[in-house]
Amino acid sequence: MPHRSDRYISNLTKDTYALVLAGGRGSRLFELTDLRAKPAVYFGGKFRIIDFSLSNCINSGINRIGVATQYKSHSLIRHINRGWGNFKANLSEFVEVLPASQGNNNDWYLGTADAVYQNIDIICAERPKYVLILSGDHVYRMDYGPLIAEHVANDADMTVCCLEATTEDAAGSFGVMTVNADHKVIAFDEKPSQPNEIPDKPGQCLASMGNYLFNTDFLFEHLLNDSSSENSSRDFGHDIIPSIIKDNNIFSYAFKDPDSDNQPYWRDVGTLDSFWEANMELVTPQPQLDLYDKAWPIWTYQEQLPPSKFIFDDDQRRGLAVDSTISGGCIISGSTIRKSLLYSSVHTHSYSLIEESVILHGSHVGERCKLKRVIVDSSCRIPAGLSIGYDREQDIENGFRVTKKGITLVTSKMLKALAKKKDYD
Repeated sequence: MPHRSDRYISNLTKDTYALVLAGGRGSRLFELTDLRAKPAVYFGGKFRIIDFSLSNCINSGINRIGVATQYKSHSLIRHINRGWGNFKANLSEFVEVLPASQGNNNDWYLGTADAVYQNIDIICAERPKYVLILSGDHVYRMDYGPLIAEHVANDADMTVCCLEATTEDAAGSFGVMTVNADHKVIAFDEKPSQPNEIPDKPGQCLASMGNYLFNTDFLFEHLLNDSSSENSSRDFGHDIIPSIIKDNNIFSYAFKDPDSDNQPYWRDVGTLDSFWEANMELVTPQPQLDLYDKAWPIWTYQEQLPPSKFIFDDDQRRGLAVDSTISGGCIISGSTIRKSLLYSSVHTHSYSLIEESVILHGSHVGERCKLKRVIVDSSCRIPAGLSIGYDREQDIENGFRVTKKGITLVTSKMLKALAKKKDYD
């Protein structure tokens, strides 16, 4: 029999509308987002980044979800329609795409607050008591039910989800909160160069996750006020949150494990290095992000693909993968894969060696290739005999992007340019 608290939280989640902000480009991912928005970037072998926010909603009992899209949204919209379009609208269950459509003015979405403001009529039609605004470009698992329950218990007008971060990591990257002993927010600085530290925790600060819970009427009131301000950048972090702290009940909600009080898994995979690192974490024997947890599944759309296949068992030509994750539809044909993650339908050919690399779906690696600490974008064809990740200067000369930490990004466009160059030479 369910506990009274479980029933209480389920009623709260039913009264909540979630709006996922998924219109960002993710410019620090460079060519990886040339053809897709950051929330549509592939992650973990078979998922898209946005699947984590959407799965969190469904697993939390929030079944009314809007997804605000803007930049290069085609692949994202297609993914949502295919993977998230099977809800029962007659039962008020849906994942609905909300493209930028100049709803309340003649502009596209000007900022995070404007993305919500331009969809006020759509949200209002659902008559929710609470609006949960989520960033669609982070990888994490979170039950939003306790967040809503604490918001109501605090008699809060708005609650900001936060996590502890080092001041070095937060500086210039995250909104930072200062709170009192009751967790009420007394200051909010958007991407400060010198974040305020947590008392008694030198070098640590409270960083915003970009997830906000509002009472609906309160949200609409301040969005309307902000829309009439000529000096506003139409952003929650820059404009709305700092303006409402003094005279309203704004609280922080710590994203922590309720059993251990530890920081749960959360990653901003907004750079090539962090994207590579987060994928590499998944191939470790016991990753912090457990994608095999049936109690909190991550839902997605995926093709119906055959099992992975490993062929040839000759001493010099053995299809082999160790400490790696290999997705469906892959063919490991006489090549060796070590500490790598291969997405769906990747084909690696004989005598090749792939180490500490992330190979996105549909790519082919030719014979006698060597790849180390490489991100290969989707549908690439690595020509036979090419080595990548061993000589930084050579990789740059070949037109690949190499990060400060030595991760090399390869895309189809780069490979085509390299082929033309070699033909010309």
